[in-house]
Amino acid sequence: MSAALMVIDMQNAYFESPALQQHQERLVEKTNELIREAKAAGVPVLMVCTEHERDKSTWTLSMLDDDQGFIFSGSKQADFVPGLEWNDLPRLVKTRDSAFIGTDVLLRLRNWNVETLILAGVATHNCVAQTAADAFANNFRVRFAREALASTDSEYEETILRMLSDEYRQPVQSSAELKDFLHSCSSQG
Repeated sequence: MSAALMVIDMQNAYFESPALQQHQERLVEKTNELIREAKAAGVPVLMVCTEHERDKSTWTLSMLDDDQGFIFSGSKQADFVPGLEWNDLPRLVKTRDSAFIGTDVLLRLRNWNVETLILAGVATHNCVAQTAADAFANNFRVRFAREALASTDSEYEETILRMLSDEYRQPVQSSAELKDFLHSCSSQG
């Protein structure tokens, strides 16, 4: 089975939130472990990030309503968090919660012959969940990297993970389970 790892929104702006900041060290450590495992298995890794333009052309409805922009291209907020091992990895810039909206992610995944996505990053109940739902709609299987996820609201996080796991058959897996899965991808390739 062909897989890809998508690391979502591990950017400075999101960790300005105290709710996410408290998880930053763990997330960087667990995400880096997952990146290293994926690379060792020959599984592609895609660094997904959110960026907006100052001219409001990419702003979401809530940003427009509030007349408040967020994560401008080229800003310190848009940079990946310190310590994240991303330098040699491809980036995908999005302007909506889902990595599938307005991007070339389908082309990339099809070119890689991907069947299964491993999702890590923030925030679980927003961008990660929207990407997972759209992955399901595009017939990709999803596995969530439990230790490499965090949200600003733990109740929302648990509710959405339970729903996606039950309804869309998208398992929430430990690092050890994902390591085994990645190893199986490597042995098949």
